[in-house]
Amino acid sequence: MTTLTHEQFQALFDPRAILVAGASSHPGKFGFVTLHNILSQGYPGGVYATNRDGGTILGIETVTSVEELPADAPIDLVFVCTPAAANPDLLRACAARGVRAAFITSAGYGEAGEEGRRAEQDLIGLAESLGMLLAGPNGQGVVSTPSNLCAQIVAPYPPAGRIGVASQSGNFVSSFLNYAVQTGIGISRAVSAGNAAMVTVPDYLDFYASDDATRVGLAYVEGIADGRGFYDRVRTVTDRMPLVLLKGGATAGGQRAAASHTGALASDDRIFDGMCHQAGATRAATVEEAFEAAATFATQPLPKGPNVAVMTTAGGWGVVTADAITAHRDLTLAPMPDDLLADIDTKLPPRWSRNNPIDLAGGETRDTIPEVMAMVAGHDAIDAVVYLGLGIQSNQARLMRNGRFYPGDGLERIVDYHERQDARFAQAAAEISDATGKPILTATELAIAFPDNAGPRAVRESGRLCYASSNRAVTALGHLYRYARFRERRGLAD
Repeated sequence: MTTLTHEQFQALFDPRAILVAGASSHPGKFGFVTLHNILSQGYPGGVYATNRDGGTILGIETVTSVEELPADAPIDLVFVCTPAAANPDLLRACAARGVRAAFITSAGYGEAGEEGRRAEQDLIGLAESLGMLLAGPNGQGVVSTPSNLCAQIVAPYPPAGRIGVASQSGNFVSSFLNYAVQTGIGISRAVSAGNAAMVTVPDYLDFYASDDATRVGLAYVEGIADGRGFYDRVRTVTDRMPLVLLKGGATAGGQRAAASHTGALASDDRIFDGMCHQAGATRAATVEEAFEAAATFATQPLPKGPNVAVMTTAGGWGVVTADAITAHRDLTLAPMPDDLLADIDTKLPPRWSRNNPIDLAGGETRDTIPEVMAMVAGHDAIDAVVYLGLGIQSNQARLMRNGRFYPGDGLERIVDYHERQDARFAQAAAEISDATGKPILTATELAIAFPDNAGPRAVRESGRLCYASSNRAVTALGHLYRYARFRERRGLAD
């Protein structure tokens, strides 16, 4: 097994300077797109490029060989866009210049049959002899927001955040980055492991677990060559941070697809599921669930127990959410203590539900929602809150603002009031969560139907995820509680 150092990972994610080998003047080629993406996102280090014909590309004077690079260029990372046959000589030349990490986009290795597998093993042996970290091959790129680094052959570049992504599929890196852009819940590091020939997904996760910029790991895997080794590595990660896993190859058809995609041999799905449970990793069923679980870990405190309260401005939403919590194998719809009922009675008219879900029944005034939410979250019998109904009034305000009577008839004042109120409620949810140390998850379909609604927008501005449905919020909360219970079983400090 290759021993990788922290310094090698730093060269990959926080390089002082980067070399694009095989830069191209053609805007459709990987060598152009990579150089463009690095330059376009404000990477502050030195950027160099090789091109067999030389010339200027995007303002960078290219050289025809590594030997022509300035002697004092502190290049830590080479991003390789050259054909597989050229890569051994390229790595030797780069190592001679002090390069400590290489990201290989080139295909034609382990995913391409026996000859490709031999070439891949030769490349690993060469990198090991040179003391170089080798990411890929057949990879898509690496992103590191602490260094403003967007060294990848596709878009997008995500907002900065605390989620560390490692994936055997470059497409899923793109998916997770796209969700980060949509939700505002950002990424710290992201890497397409490609064939994971030398550096495996657990290797990246192990680095993330000791990385101050990362709070949660999010990984997609297709196949596991060494099941016991994978389990042991994941167990050391989950002691230090939560880990969300999404796995392809759960069916026979998916396993065949995985073999042709990355050359991976998919493992038995039931065994993998049991491994996740034992190792403390949380397994997601879909890409949306995986990202939302990671986003929740990145932005919410862990619940200390399973008891969930539902706060809603409309009855039907509360009923469906109560069903989701009751059906969940780990969560409980919290019974309402008498003293909490009495406290809420002082804020709501007699027609309120007097039960959990807490249906406000239209009885709220300007400050009712924050006051009741503080009472509920502050009670010892409640471990988490799901809040429903945010943005309703702002949705009406949108209809007024876009209608033919606006401005006029006093609409400006009520539109402004509704939008300010929803923004206040979203901010209050974040502040009460911080004050109590309990998760408060806000859910509304407006998060995707009208994301610029003042409610969902204020949730994003508070640094938290606004869930598109209460069912998705309950699923994410379940992931949090399972991991909290794992930490408790392990005797790990908060």
